[in-house]
Amino acid sequence: MTEVKDSLRKPLGLTGEMYRRALIDALGKLNPRWMMRNPVMFVVEVGSVLTTALWVQALLGGGEAPAWYIGWVSLWLWFTVLFANFSEALAEGRGKAQAEGLRKARKETMAKRLREPRHGAHFELVASTALRKGDAFLVEAGDVIAADGEVLQGIASVDESAITGESAPVIRESGGDRSAVTGGTRVLSDWLVVRLTAEPGGGFLDRMIKLIEGAKRQKTPNEIALNILLAAFTIIFLVVCVTLLPYSLFSVEVSGHGAPVTVTVLVALLVCLIPTTIGGLLSAIGIAGMDRMIRHNVIATSGRAVEAAGDVDVLLLDKTGTVTLGNRMATAFTPAPGVPKERLADAAQLASLADETPEGRSIAVLAKEQYGLRGRAVGEIDARFVPFSAQTRMSGADIHPDTKNNGKRIIRKGAADAIRQFVEGQGGMYPAAVQQIVQDVSKSGGTPLVVAENSDVLGVIHLKDVVKGGIKERFAQLRSMGIKTVMITGDNPLTATAIAAEAGVDDFLAEAKPEDKLRLIREYQKGGRLVAMTGDGTNDAPALAQADVAVAMNTGTQPAREAANMIDLDSNPTKLMEIVEIGKQLLMTRGTLTTFSIANDVAKYFAIIPAAFATTYPALNALNIMKLTSPESAILSAVIFNALIIVALIPLALKGVKYRPVSAVQLLRRHLFIYGFGGIVAPFAGIKLIDMLMTALGWA
Repeated sequence: MTEVKDSLRKPLGLTGEMYRRALIDALGKLNPRWMMRNPVMFVVEVGSVLTTALWVQALLGGGEAPAWYIGWVSLWLWFTVLFANFSEALAEGRGKAQAEGLRKARKETMAKRLREPRHGAHFELVASTALRKGDAFLVEAGDVIAADGEVLQGIASVDESAITGESAPVIRESGGDRSAVTGGTRVLSDWLVVRLTAEPGGGFLDRMIKLIEGAKRQKTPNEIALNILLAAFTIIFLVVCVTLLPYSLFSVEVSGHGAPVTVTVLVALLVCLIPTTIGGLLSAIGIAGMDRMIRHNVIATSGRAVEAAGDVDVLLLDKTGTVTLGNRMATAFTPAPGVPKERLADAAQLASLADETPEGRSIAVLAKEQYGLRGRAVGEIDARFVPFSAQTRMSGADIHPDTKNNGKRIIRKGAADAIRQFVEGQGGMYPAAVQQIVQDVSKSGGTPLVVAENSDVLGVIHLKDVVKGGIKERFAQLRSMGIKTVMITGDNPLTATAIAAEAGVDDFLAEAKPEDKLRLIREYQKGGRLVAMTGDGTNDAPALAQADVAVAMNTGTQPAREAANMIDLDSNPTKLMEIVEIGKQLLMTRGTLTTFSIANDVAKYFAIIPAAFATTYPALNALNIMKLTSPESAILSAVIFNALIIVALIPLALKGVKYRPVSAVQLLRRHLFIYGFGGIVAPFAGIKLIDMLMTALGWA
């Protein structure tokens, strides 16, 4: 299991075994029922069969052209089909190699199936494959979790390095956002009662294997649309080539000289004019896009999700962990008028003793470093500690009277409005000066925590969010591509405004609740925009289900993971921007190769048309601008180039066009120049070079 993440992330080199398997698979894909899924290459295969029959006829002495000539044309037409199948098989082969690594990592384990879903109930040992959805099982320290599930009871430390690659264990517990567990991970301490949420074969690793192998890969809408366009081109050129034969017969009869065009030449003309390059590489491009996503440790439920990522024009980004580093740190204590700093620091430290969050620990450390307050243990103080809750938006401690005649101390720290209500409820006054401090901290981009003791407001703790380095430049790149960034935060509007300005986001949503996220997504979608977002909690599930690209954290809850169409194994919210870039790279690669494929048909036109009709219409020799040696060498050179260019572009289809964060207009202009102009020029040079080589070898 420890190799799972490495099996995914490591860029797989193309080994000799992968080439051999891809070649065998390419031969298997010659089945007409398989080829009919790709109309362009199916037409090429039909043409190959037809020219093969004409070659056999020529061998028997009744051919329309020399047998060697028809044989060479037929051979290179078969190569064209095989090379297209080979590119798809090679892309699939990389996924199969990764899936094989996951299969080796997966192993059957024994599970303690409970008769009743509670700790202490009787259990029986069964194989993990014998478990069914809804079964409850017990896992204790040292046990491997048998299957994907949701924690019903208990809390435990779990080693998920097999899935995420992170060596630090994580806490899994019932009833919260950390209740989902994954089969194959190991419990390090304590125990959990888990309810199975997937049938055998439907677990996380099983889904990864199926997705990687492409067993569930369906064509995306853009891919289907492009296939329809290519099929339309193919039908048009097929009709043109079929009508050329009677026109040729009629022309020869009227002119009284020349020879009618042969079926072999017409098949070669058809194959060279239809967009065989993109037709042969289209599936490989889509499969390679899924593969790139997997190597970034993101599992996409379908190619549709990857493609949608490339079309996204609005990103909803959680502030914490995406825009900022995630852990706010206490940087200053600002006391209320007339309150000593030491009293504020002492109360803030006491209120944070039981607060295990990074913010709480930083408050205790700041009090110790700045004011020399020794660290105090929770057990040495006679107090009841009040944890933070989303309802009260406060935490603190109720310290009982001691032997030194100190009365009861009710200390709270929290949001300004929550502390105002608390103090006024105690009969105290909320100073205007403290409100001004709160506003100043918020305007500077910090988060203010107000501290109160009994009915007295003591002052403000300044928590500072640290914006990630380079994030502003990243947002500027996204903006240049026409993508709008929206920061989602629970902070008040003043704090959100300051952080948004520092980070360079286009917009923000402050004091956001789950229903606010959902409403915002729907508003953007009504305007015809595609929205991407991340989430990990159950309360994120409605918005994730609504978003066009929804990335759930692997550490998130089961509802969040089921609502999303992508799962990030690293649980890194920043990954959303990389996902968009991978999606755009997929669309860029498909667009550039389509441009190249259509453009290079121009050179083939100048090679084949003069060769096919020059004997009937000598004036067409003026189109032989490449000065090819003979009609036979011209047609053969075009057919050979048409096959070899597919092989030459396989690495580009698998690797993808280099991503550049530029606007759509700049991208179109660049690709038209490089791949459009290059697609016109390259065939002229390639066909001429092949013709010269054939002439030198005496084959022309």
